[in-house]
Amino acid sequence: MVLNRAHLAEFAAVLAKARKITVLTGAGVSAESGIPTFRGEGGLWRTWSATELATPEAFRENPSLVWEFYHYRRCIVAKARPNPSHYALAAFEQRCKQEGKNFKLLTQNIDGLHMQAGSTEVVELHGSLWKTRCCHCGDVKENREMPICEALEGKGAPDTTSPDARIPVMQLPRCKLCNGLLRPHVVWFGENLERKILCEVDEALEDCDLLLVAGTSAVVYPAAGYAPLVNALGGVVAEFNIDKTPASRHCNFKFRGPSATTLPEALGIPLDQLPQTPAPSDDS
Repeated sequence: MVLNRAHLAEFAAVLAKARKITVLTGAGVSAESGIPTFRGEGGLWRTWSATELATPEAFRENPSLVWEFYHYRRCIVAKARPNPSHYALAAFEQRCKQEGKNFKLLTQNIDGLHMQAGSTEVVELHGSLWKTRCCHCGDVKENREMPICEALEGKGAPDTTSPDARIPVMQLPRCKLCNGLLRPHVVWFGENLERKILCEVDEALEDCDLLLVAGTSAVVYPAAGYAPLVNALGGVVAEFNIDKTPASRHCNFKFRGPSATTLPEALGIPLDQLPQTPAPSDDS
């Protein structure tokens, strides 16, 4: 997709002038790396939607099923690689540092691909697929073991004919400190963002000159309020989404198309200067 030249030139002028830039990314950015969004038509795991499984209630009722779902997600993400939108944002962060600009990347994604691409100023709003939290003592640790416990080996197939594994709770991931049941360290539906995260967000949005919104419909709060807030305070908001979203009416610039194409072009980063993303394997 070729972006409108006049639109790009106008945006480039704003980009050059901005001194504090914040980016908000969502599932659409990682979808271009082959990671399912679990949203919209066909966005199911077996017969379940993410909104049904990614809840404290679902975990209390059936921790085995929820861990199967997250084991499947970890398997998918483990094979995924950053795409040009991830690499472009990492390169842009370095440019901002060289120019003495303030840059922060707020992501709703839990896959860690921004860090894998080289971004360092990242706030993971919804936690990380690669961290666990103990339901008993609260200990949070990074865990990249595959599978995370022996009982999940070969489990988590997404097709509707796959039976639930019904793993006994004592065979699910356990805390190495107190042997309590572990859960994914992610923010589930009905849960609040951590206070530390909220403080980092407030700092990133305060006096923000330019907010880039990429690959997210931004309909879930508090992220749904970021574009309206920056816009109301006089900042510029630019949207990078394939389709119109609820946030679009608060955006000064709207770049339609895959973010892997539109972000590098709008940020002035040639694709041939970015690392090449290998094609996904047939079994990914």
